[in-house]
Amino acid sequence: MSKEEIKQQKQLNVRIKDQDQFYSNEVSINFNPNELVLDFKSVTHLHDIGNHQSIFLRHAPIILTPFNAKSFLVMLNNVVKDYESKFGEIKKPEAVKKAEKIVKKEQKEKPIVEKLKEKAEDYFG
Repeated sequence: MSKEEIKQQKQLNVRIKDQDQFYSNEVSINFNPNELVLDFKSVTHLHDIGNHQSIFLRHAPIILTPFNAKSFLVMLNNVVKDYESKFGEIKKPEAVKKAEKIVKKEQKEKPIVEKLKEKAEDYFG
């Protein structure tokens, strides 16, 4: 490049603001016709000074177009396959299996009225 070409080039300053990283132990996914929202959450139980129980929730919603969501899915699939080829199959932890059995058993024991009430609450928000 000549000196004149370099002088004629426009400069572009790029500023990147990184968010604080956090461990996500929960994620919810919602969508509408125009976008998909991945809401990564970290839920932590706290005890404050007065020994009151509290919940601290951090979340980072990521909004994607349907096309970008599908591209993300392909990339994530590739990374998981790569991970498993290097470190072995990712399996559900035994503690999670046990917890699922407990929840399933408790739900069988609930009266039908309670189950319907929960479904109605889920439906109506």
